Amino acid sequence: MSKKDDFDKIDKNKDGYISREEYADANKSAGIEKENLNWFLRLITLGDRFDIKDFWDRVKKSIVEFIILVFGVTVSFGIEQQGGESDNRNDGIENLLNLREEIDKMIIYTDEYIEQINWVTELYQKQYDKWEKNNDSIFLDFQDDEEEPSGKFYFAPMGMYTQRQPFDPPRVNFDAIKLDGTFRLMPKEVGLKMTEIYDGTELKYLIENTGKNEERYVNQFVNRIANKWVYDLPWVDVDYNEFWIENRKYIQNDKFIKYNLYKRIDLWQWSVKEQLQEYRKSLTESTKMLDSVIAVRNSEYEFIWWVLNPKD
Repeated sequence: MSKKDDFDKIDKNKDGYISREEYADANKSAGIEKENLNWFLRLITLGDRFDIKDFWDRVKKSIVEFIILVFGVTVSFGIEQQGGESDNRNDGIENLLNLREEIDKMIIYTDEYIEQINWVTELYQKQYDKWEKNNDSIFLDFQDDEEEPSGKFYFAPMGMYTQRQPFDPPRVNFDAIKLDGTFRLMPKEVGLKMTEIYDGTELKYLIENTGKNEERYVNQFVNRIANKWVYDLPWVDVDYNEFWIENRKYIQNDKFIKYNLYKRIDLWQWSVKEQLQEYRKSLTESTKMLDSVIAVRNSEYEFIWWVLNPKD
């Protein structure tokens, strides 16, 4: 459109007003006719005339619209990406809490296993210590039981010799977080500690000793009964107390069984029990480290999905 100082040129009848006809004529007269332009200007000209001022106005408008569009798309993409990362971060913190809860269960399991192995070791050490005594009841033991007429329940420890329980603490949550990226929320030393208590050599030796190593002694005991006792004795049933009373002297003279018992007690006393204590210590250390990580992550806060005060 023409400038304000061109009013008189537009108001041809000098009536002080610009009519529609005068305005249209002014627009037609503005600029250069399209047929008088070179090929490039004709290409970019809208209408039948080219006006340099109108051209630059449209260029500036297009640039502003383009910048607004690019900015909007960039911000939208950034928010969407950060939103996904925020969801992953929240899931990761939840996984850390689940892992912490699972380690508590591992501690309870380990404490119960320690109590059990102490009881078993004491029971069979007592049996080993009285092996050579001249008494028909040396292979029997008892525990208090109010339901029994004598107030005692008698049993043969060697009759339970085949029973065993390999060390097998819970590990569901750890196996899950190894696949979902939760480890990125942990400092390196904490991640290494978690791997140590779940997959470290300490645990592997403990599982091996309470698993196949102990199974070896049990199998030797079973094979001895199957390959020798059943041929030498009139009847064999280790579940009956009478069997151990009637065959007391024969069993006492079986040095292979006594040595087998000695080796199994040695495994419990000097390997399994020490490994359990060390593993229990590692579990306690891991809970303290994990608690510190969870506390740090909970101290962070988000503003439209961006983490403020990150502790990475």
